[in-house]
Amino acid sequence: MRWLQSLFSPPKKLWIRLHSARKKRRGMYILYEDIKNCPYEDVHVLWSILVESHPPA
Repeated sequence: MRWLQSLFSPPKKLWIRLHSARKKRRGMYILYEDIKNCPYEDVHVLWSILVESHPPA
């Protein structure tokens, strides 16, 4: 049974990694929508600084 577990372990890890990455991207998109609708200019400036300092992976 150990060989069966070792067979399914890499695809399972990949699935978990891809699934968690989607959640993170969706969260940033929701945050982006909130920032876009915010009327304050300083919030937009801070958002642009944040986006420029962390390029997408």
